[in-house]
Amino acid sequence: MEYKPLGNTGLTVSVAGLGCGGNSRLGLGRGASFEESAAIVRTAVDLGVNLLDTAEVYGTEEIVGAAVRHYDRDRLVISTKALFRSGDDSAASVTRRVEAGLKRLGLDYVDIFHFHAVSPATYAHHRDVLAPALTKLKEQGKVRHIGITETGPNDPEQKMLAQAVHEPPWEVIMLAYSLMNQGARRAIFPVTQRRGIGTLLMFVVRNIFCNAPYRRAVFAKLVEQGQLDRSILSDGDPLDFLVAEGGAESITDAAYRYARHQQGADVILFGTGNKAHVEQNVASILRPPLPAPMVERLHALFGHLTGVGLDLPGPVKA
Repeated sequence: MEYKPLGNTGLTVSVAGLGCGGNSRLGLGRGASFEESAAIVRTAVDLGVNLLDTAEVYGTEEIVGAAVRHYDRDRLVISTKALFRSGDDSAASVTRRVEAGLKRLGLDYVDIFHFHAVSPATYAHHRDVLAPALTKLKEQGKVRHIGITETGPNDPEQKMLAQAVHEPPWEVIMLAYSLMNQGARRAIFPVTQRRGIGTLLMFVVRNIFCNAPYRRAVFAKLVEQGQLDRSILSDGDPLDFLVAEGGAESITDAAYRYARHQQGADVILFGTGNKAHVEQNVASILRPPLPAPMVERLHALFGHLTGVGLDLPGPVKA
């Protein structure tokens, strides 16, 4: 495993992080048992993954807590999140939700607590009303670092993060980034690097990269909308060159490697409900960068697109 600093937090994190939500939710999405899901977490930790990201809404905090109980807590970076509604939630509710999360995890503190899926319309409420409560919890040692995550499918232009990265108290952000959704390369990463904000990347691999019929439908729609030239469909799958030209073992492998080696990317989150896939995903994230001409081609072909491949979690597709 490779490790790096997470912005200016002082935390050292694995470049591969286990996402405990998404379609799979550690296998809960396909009916896995508690112990089967916990085994996926332990498999990742045994491979050197030390960043584990869960959330109240995922229903996996208890699983993560049970899975890591016998590991050295100081070597793990536990991240969790909660959703808050603007106007309905107060600073007092932040304290209640953090303490409830700690109880489910069985921990005295979390390394990162994020406000989850914050929209542009609710950002000011999170910053001005709710964030001061997180700051107090940080002073009490219950939260080590304060984070915020975007709602990619509902804010494809990343308007919320474009403002948040310039303001306190955010130390870590979670954002959508992939070879089909490159906006952060221009608008977000230059600021996070300058200001020392840690980055956790989600939506790196979604259905568009692992489901060929779905991918064909997406490309056909982009052509129909005039976002891509029709010639891109002339040779079949527009992403086949990633494998055919010897750059990657699969399109999924290419997607992980593209994001991993983007300047400004700290942790690449991957999710799975299959123990065997843990090792495969980690191996992809640890492979060398894609060839420079291939990356340049990806930028030229898809760099102008916004919000492509940000499908919300749903039924697991074969």
